Parts: sequence; structure tokens; C-alpha cells
Amino acid sequence: MKRVKAACILQTLVFMQKEDGGLSRTAILEANRREVAHYKQSMERTRTRYRIDSEEEQPDGSIIVRVRKQYNDKAEVAEYFQ
Repeated sequence: MKRVKAACILQTLVFMQKEDGGLSRTAILEANRREVAHYKQSMERTRTRYRIDSEEEQPDGSIIVRVRKQYNDKAEVAEYFQ
């Protein structure tokens, strides 16, 4: 018999605005920052255990976030979040 002892999901997310052409880099970056904050709030609201490994702003205004998220609430995941 096997049992999942620990599991997590590693994700690389890119937050970027659609090509509009009318927005400045500052406006694009601010919109992406709001979207990243909303994403983090949604994980907090759903009580998803997570850790942000990196959050990098790119020259085009997009933001790349590397995150570890708890796979489910059954397995022990402490080793992934140390």
C-alpha cells in the first residue's frame, strides 16, 4: 500500500497585461502588482499554504512569480516550506 507523505506544486506564473499600446510601463507595472496582490489574497482567503520563492519585475512591466503551493490538505508539506 502506498500513501502520499508530502506533496506540493511548483508554479512559475507570469502576470502581464494584454497588449493595449496606450498604457505606460509604470501603469502596466502597477496593474500587474495589483494582480499579484490579488492572487496572494485569494490564496490567503482559501487558506492555501504557499511560499513565494521569487518575484521578479521584468523590463516590459510583467512580473514573474515562482511559488510553491500545498497540493492538498491531507499530506504533510512542512519540508517544502522551510
